[in-house]
Amino acid sequence: MPDLIATLLISLLKAVLVVLALLTTFAYMTLIERRLLGRMQLRPGPNRVGPMGLLQPAADAIKSIFKEDVTVTLADKLVYTLAPIIAIGMALTAFGGIPAGPAGSLFGENPWVYSLDAGILALLALTSMGVYGIFLGGWASGSKYPMLGALRSSAQMISYELGMGLSILGLLMIVGTTSFQGIVGWQAQNGVLLLFQSLGFALFLISSFAEVNRTPFDLPEAEQEIVAGYLTEYSAIKWALFQMAEYVNMITASAVMATLFFGGWKGPQILNAVIPGMSDWPIVWLVAKIAFFLFLFIWVRGTLPRLRYDQLMRFGWKLILPLALANTVMTAAFLAFRGTGGLWFLGVLSLAGLLALLVMSDRVRVLWNQPTVRRPESEAVRAGGD
Repeated sequence: MPDLIATLLISLLKAVLVVLALLTTFAYMTLIERRLLGRMQLRPGPNRVGPMGLLQPAADAIKSIFKEDVTVTLADKLVYTLAPIIAIGMALTAFGGIPAGPAGSLFGENPWVYSLDAGILALLALTSMGVYGIFLGGWASGSKYPMLGALRSSAQMISYELGMGLSILGLLMIVGTTSFQGIVGWQAQNGVLLLFQSLGFALFLISSFAEVNRTPFDLPEAEQEIVAGYLTEYSAIKWALFQMAEYVNMITASAVMATLFFGGWKGPQILNAVIPGMSDWPIVWLVAKIAFFLFLFIWVRGTLPRLRYDQLMRFGWKLILPLALANTVMTAAFLAFRGTGGLWFLGVLSLAGLLALLVMSDRVRVLWNQPTVRRPESEAVRAGGD
C-alpha cells in the first residue's frame, strides 16, 4: 500500500508540474506570438509592461482574473460554466501521455504522467473531447452567433479528425505499435518517420492546424462574420480558459508531430560524437522540436489569409481525406508486397506524391475553390424580361 500511495503522489506531482509548465508556456506564447507577428507586420508589439514587455502576460492574467464576469440572461448557467473547464481539462490531460525522455531519466522517475499501450489513440480521443467544450459553450450562450461558431467547430473538427487519423495509419502500420515509447524507439533504430511518411506528415500537419482552430482554419471564431463565434458571450476568466485550451492544444499538436515524425525526445545520433549521450538528453530535444512547430503555427498565422467556410469543408473532404486514404492504401500495399526490401522505396513514393501535389496545386485548387460563373447583369435582366 505505501508503494501505491508513493506512486500516486509522484504521478500527481508530475501532473502538477506539467500543468504549470503548459500554463507558463501558454502565457509567454501569447507574448512571443504578438512580438513575432509585430515583426512580420512592421509594428513593435507589446513592449511597455516590464523590460521588453516580459510582464505583459502577468498583466493580462491579472486583468482576466479581476475583470467582471458577465453572464447573459438566456445562458444555461451550468453548461455555460462547465464548457471552458471541459476544453482546458481535455487539453491538459492529453499532453500527459507524451514521453519527454527515456524511462527513469527524470530524477529516477519516468518523464511522463501516464503511459498507455494505445498512446496515440488515447491522445486522439482526449483531444476529440475538446470539441464538446466549444460546442457546449456556443450552445449554452443562448445567442445565435456563438451557436453558429459552435456548429462550425463541430463540423470542422469531425471532418479533419478523419483525415488526421488516416494520415498516421501508414505510420502505425510501419512501426507496429500505438505506444509513444515504441514509436520513438523504432525511429531511434531505423530513422525518423518523416523520411518514410512525408506525405502523411504534410496531411497530419494541415489537419493539426484545423484541429486547433488556427489560421487559416480559425472559422469557429471568425470575427468578420460571426463576431467571435463560440467565444462571443464569454468574458474574464472563462474567456481566458478557452484561450488557454487553444494554446495548450497547439503545444500538444506540436509535441505529437515531433514524437511521431521527428524522433520525439531523441536528438540526432551524430551529436554523440561531439558529446557522448547528447542525443539522449531528456526534455531538451522535445522542447526544441515543440518550439520549432510553435514558430511554424505563428508564421502561418502571419502569412496566410482565412479560408471561407465552404473552402474549408471542401478542402477537408475532397483533398485531405482522399489523400490520407491513398497514403494508407499505398503503405499497406508496399508492406504487403515488399518482400525483404527496406522502406526507402516507400519514402521515395511518399515524397513523390507530396511533390506531385505541390506541382499540381493550381489544378487541384479547383477541388476546394470552385469558381462561380455569373451572368452579366444585362443578360440577367434580359432573361427576366423574356
